[in-house]
Amino acid sequence: MAYILVADDDDILAELVQFRLEGSGHEVQIAEDGEAALEQTRARTPDLIVLDSMMPILSGPEVLRTLRAEERFAKIPVLMLTARNGQEDIVGALRGGASEYMTKPFIPEELLARVEKLLASAASSDG
Repeated sequence: MAYILVADDDDILAELVQFRLEGSGHEVQIAEDGEAALEQTRARTPDLIVLDSMMPILSGPEVLRTLRAEERFAKIPVLMLTARNGQEDIVGALRGGASEYMTKPFIPEELLARVEKLLASAASSDG
């Protein structure tokens, strides 16, 4: 079981992601904006973050930059889950340190598969 932070200002989508991840045995916490995501990450380091791009206060890319700049958070896998599907958005996020990038609407089983892959990869690199 992993501890996963879902940062998305769309309550319905965040709850759907939470439901699917909890159904796979993970513990999930939701942050409703970028600032809350950083506060919650500093309070308890997640094993993985599912991060929206367009959020109030701090955007997903701003959160990602902040996380990658702090050594203790630099290796947390971050899966960007966003409606932004432009080439600049995708390439920018991956170059900015995102581990994976998925666009909305998404296939819940694909999300679970990518989360499991990222968690397994992170676990193997820690050992």
